[in-house]
Amino acid sequence: MPHYIALIHKESDSSYGVSFPDVPGVITAGDSIDDVLQKAAEALEFAADDWEDRDGSKRFPAPRTIDELRTDPVFQQDAHDAVIAAVPFRAKAEAAE
Repeated sequence: MPHYIALIHKESDSSYGVSFPDVPGVITAGDSIDDVLQKAAEALEFAADDWEDRDGSKRFPAPRTIDELRTDPVFQQDAHDAVIAAVPFRAKAEAAE
């Protein structure tokens, strides 16, 4: 089962927020780490069901490995104060191939 790397952020006066470097625009929030990780998996699944890229393609972005992401300067900046988690992708297998 593929996994997507998620960035979890938390401000002192807010919920936990999750974003995915490989799936722009897919975000969610939750009241605890467990809650937000469950919602993150659901958000990926929901996004894959109805995905359309900016160029009009329906191909869901493939996940990069943590090693690949660590060489990306944008990821380095975004991950600076984040908890990094691997979120399982349970949607159709062909979506992320």
